[in-house]
Amino acid sequence: MLREHLLTEVSNHVLLVTLNRPESLNAFSPDMIADLTNTIVDVRQNSQIRAIVIRGAGRSFSAGGDVKSMGQATAVQLYDHVGKLNDCILAMDSCEVPIIAAVHGFAAGAGFNLALACDLIVAAEDSQFAMSFSKVGLISDGGGSYFLPKLVGPHLAKQLFFSAEPISAERLHQLGVINHVFPLNQLEEEVLKIADKLAHGPTKAYGMMKKLVSHSFTASLEEILEQERITQTLMGTTEDHIEGVTAFKEKRKPKYTGN
Repeated sequence: MLREHLLTEVSNHVLLVTLNRPESLNAFSPDMIADLTNTIVDVRQNSQIRAIVIRGAGRSFSAGGDVKSMGQATAVQLYDHVGKLNDCILAMDSCEVPIIAAVHGFAAGAGFNLALACDLIVAAEDSQFAMSFSKVGLISDGGGSYFLPKLVGPHLAKQLFFSAEPISAERLHQLGVINHVFPLNQLEEEVLKIADKLAHGPTKAYGMMKKLVSHSFTASLEEILEQERITQTLMGTTEDHIEGVTAFKEKRKPKYTGN
C-alpha cells in the first residue's frame, strides 16, 4: 500500500513497512506515526500477516523527531503528539506477530526507541544509534526510558541519555541490545531470511511469549509462573502444538498456521 510517509507491501506472509521520508532521514511526521499505528493494528485482522519488518528508505532508518518543526508546538500539541507516539509503541507491544527492526545508517532519538520497541533488531555493521534528546533539551519519549535501562542497566542508560553520543551497532550487539549485525549489502537478504523463518513458525506461541516477556518486568515470579501455567494449558490445545508434536514423531518439518 502506498502512503505519503509510509510504504507497505506483503511478501510470503511478511509485512514490509518502510518509513518513507528519506529527505529528512525518515524523521517522524504526524502522518507517519498515525499510519504506522494503523498498520500495526490492522495486522490483528489479517491472519495472512505472520511477521513484520520495519525499515527506512534512503540513507538511514530514522532520525526520530523532526528537529525542523520542534519549538513551534504548544504544550497541548506536544502532549497530543507524544500521546500518538505512545499509541504506536503500545500497538507494537500488543501485536502478536514478531516485529523486526532492520536498521541501517542512523537511528536517533525516537527512531532508536522505535527499534527498541520491536521484538528483534537487525542492523548494518556500520550503523549508529543515539539517544539524541538531550541535544535539544528534551527527555526520551517513545518508551526509551522503559526499554533501554532494562537492556543495558541504569548507569549505562543514563550515560547514553545524558551524553547523546552515538553508539555503534557492534557495541550494542555486544551488549545484547541488537540481535544480529551484517554488512550493509547483506542486510536486506538476511533480515528477510529471519522474517521468513518467523513467519512460518508457531506465531501463536510467539505472541504469547511476547506477552509473558513484557509482563515479566513488572510481575512477581509467582505471577509469571501462574501466567505460564494458564498460557501453557491453552497452548496445549492449539493446532500448532498438535502439528509440532506430529511432525516431530513423523520426522518431518512442521507446517504451522498460527492457530
